[in-house]
Amino acid sequence: MKTLEGKVAVVTGGSSGIGLATAQRFVEEGAHVVITGRREKELKEAASLIKRNVTTVVGDVSRLDDLDRLYAVVKEKHGHIDILFANAGAGTIAPLAVATEAHFDQTFDVNVKGVFFTVQKALPLFKDGGSIILTSSVSNVLGVPGFSAYAASKAAVRNFARAWTLELKDRKIRVNAMSPGPIDTPALATTTGLTAEQAQQAAAQFTTQIPMGRRGMPEEIAAAVAFLASDQSSYVTGVDLAVDGGMAQV
Repeated sequence: MKTLEGKVAVVTGGSSGIGLATAQRFVEEGAHVVITGRREKELKEAASLIKRNVTTVVGDVSRLDDLDRLYAVVKEKHGHIDILFANAGAGTIAPLAVATEAHFDQTFDVNVKGVFFTVQKALPLFKDGGSIILTSSVSNVLGVPGFSAYAASKAAVRNFARAWTLELKDRKIRVNAMSPGPIDTPALATTTGLTAEQAQQAAAQFTTQIPMGRRGMPEEIAAAVAFLASDQSSYVTGVDLAVDGGMAQV
């Protein structure tokens, strides 16, 4: 039996990488998914890959009006939510000495404010007994030069999972964080501000820090998120599940 049969799942940052792989896995497990992202072209391409049981909504999680639009579509099409994967995130490299206010604000607007209101605005549609998964990062416990604002934002996300576990326990809604290590997605080269050569060097450096000796694949993250979304993790809440090849564990 499929573990998410008939469930309704919302995935932010669902047009590529971890979000897309997870949306695909959710559908394979029987769910109907609503994915959102900022770029319409990429969302359409993602929907064509997923093929079935998928709805797309263009939007930026740091804009509350966009979140309202997202949930209006969910309400009209499905009437409720069973699973929320608050995955959208931003992370550009900026050493402390040269980081700008704009860099800091963008990082926290997406990774902290965006996650906070993505969850808050989903609650009226959430079925009791549902599952919320937040994408944090192994950087929430590591020092990563050049990514201090990003790491701090992801530490905030980890703490959201703690607080919301207690706030939502009476509704039997489980809240967990999932912290990936370095994952083999285009994001390192396309969103961090690194050149292609610098991204290759960073990937090689990360690999030396991972006991398993390789970067993870988006599908491996998706499998972990699907576990947290399903009743197979019915006694798991408030945790930070590291899916990092051991990078932050030894």
